[in-house]
Amino acid sequence: MDCKERFIEVFSNKIKREGADQLLAYLTSKSSDFFTAPASARYHNSKEGGLVEHSLNVYDCLCDYLDRARVKDVYGLNYTEETVAIVSLLHDLCKVNVYKPGFRNVKDEYGVWQRVPTFEFDDKMPYGHGEKSVYIISGYMKLTREEAFAIRYHMGFSEDTDSRNVGRAFEMYPLILALATADMEATYYVENEKMNAK
Repeated sequence: MDCKERFIEVFSNKIKREGADQLLAYLTSKSSDFFTAPASARYHNSKEGGLVEHSLNVYDCLCDYLDRARVKDVYGLNYTEETVAIVSLLHDLCKVNVYKPGFRNVKDEYGVWQRVPTFEFDDKMPYGHGEKSVYIISGYMKLTREEAFAIRYHMGFSEDTDSRNVGRAFEMYPLILALATADMEATYYVENEKMNAK
């Protein structure tokens, strides 16, 4: 099963909220490049199909994180399968239709400049990162307040924002830290080519 098939299967089986079918129809339509877009221009999963792969990696990492005994028994985190699927699979919808193929020059192992394919960031709707994802999702289905906050603040302190708001949001909604942790694990460990080459 490829990433597109698995995403559609998980989405369809876990997300039953009113409007979810319209959101999935948009993601699979010609108006969206969700299944072919990279997850970034030059860093994690900067390849065709990287965005859907990253979304599934975050889903797997979040499921594993929330399944830890300490997380359940000590922290008391307990979320529905639907909430887990929504926040992980859809946290980066802000990246739909923003990456365009391009080229850049890099030196090869002999110090010779080579023209290599890359992606360029070209956002026609610059509405922020997490807040843009919340905005897109909300056009199709309602989010709970904690889901919306988790998606909005999933970049944690690494996003250029007021750190007081991030810290306060973490205190209010534990799902934010869980999603941010899963996102970082997927980005820095699961999708790290250098680490995975060892």
